Amino acid sequence: MLSTMKALLLTAPSSLTLTDIETPEPGTGEVRVRIAACGICGSDVHGYTGSTGRRIPPLVMGHEAAGTIDAVGQNVSDEMIGQRVAIDSTVFCGECEFCQNGQENLCTHRQVLGVSCDAYRRQGCFAEYAIVPERCVYRLPDQMGFVAASLLEPLTIGLQAVRLGIAGPATRSALVIGAGTIGLAIIVALKSYGVQRIAAVDLDASRLKEAREFGADAVFEADQTTAKQLAEWGASSADTDGADLVLEAVGAAASVETAIHAVTRGGTVVLVGNVSPAVELPLQTVVTRQIRLQGSCASAGCYPEAIELAASGAVDLPRFVSRVVPLEDGTDWFKRLHNREPGILKVVLQPSGNIKGEANVTF
Repeated sequence: MLSTMKALLLTAPSSLTLTDIETPEPGTGEVRVRIAACGICGSDVHGYTGSTGRRIPPLVMGHEAAGTIDAVGQNVSDEMIGQRVAIDSTVFCGECEFCQNGQENLCTHRQVLGVSCDAYRRQGCFAEYAIVPERCVYRLPDQMGFVAASLLEPLTIGLQAVRLGIAGPATRSALVIGAGTIGLAIIVALKSYGVQRIAAVDLDASRLKEAREFGADAVFEADQTTAKQLAEWGASSADTDGADLVLEAVGAAASVETAIHAVTRGGTVVLVGNVSPAVELPLQTVVTRQIRLQGSCASAGCYPEAIELAASGAVDLPRFVSRVVPLEDGTDWFKRLHNREPGILKVVLQPSGNIKGEANVTF
């Protein structure tokens, strides 16, 4: 008799159902993780409406996850059973040219947990159990809770963007457009890399308040600020006319254009957000001002650094979390996040019930 597990299933655009589905079994080289915590990502909220084309029903979404290994497949040591782990949302083969070059985020056979598109369908972590390759899990320090560990995934996204932007102590100014979870993770990463001045831009005043608390030196309300004003803030000398580095974490046409006009000549714009499949590009501005446009996809090799930052106390991951709720409340929270309820940054679902030490979070 097949066993079943509880899962939050996307059955149609904007329709989530808590249901019983078959409990998966790990294959060769795979582990099964009993999911203790899984964050709701902004991409899940956009995807569940059907607007992105990357959450085609039926699908179990969710990729910001942590839990305990409870079963292993062939060629995986039984010693892994019982290990507390964070899960890399990028499922990579480990063998192709890109993986061998340390660019597993660009793997030829890349899939993403909780994503279904024309090319593949990979069930995610809004369920009691999830299957991932052994290479995609990272052991957690004993002192790190599961809720905190579920925030490691967005932190790695921020670290990847900052690495690609070649940020460091020589970076005089960096502008982050979008102060959601990923934008705040970028701010944290910029601080850890020693960037001299950091500013955040967002439409939501509460998120800008969070940006300041996470380390931004200045904040700007998007609907009350022009790209010229942002460029003036970013200019670090009489010869610069914008920020050294701009990181765009929204993915909409207006914010991409703002990013391009707010960076200095010869500066870098890192594009992280991808809500819109296509945007119009001010090509002459990019070419004549020799602006470097750099895409940033997921992360590659960033988990050890993220775990070290969190374990050392340099990053307070629970601070990102607004609510920790059981999986059965997920449908309601998706609606509230889609409606952009004020004061809600990150909601973490607990598919396996209240985990000791994790349920009584104070907000």
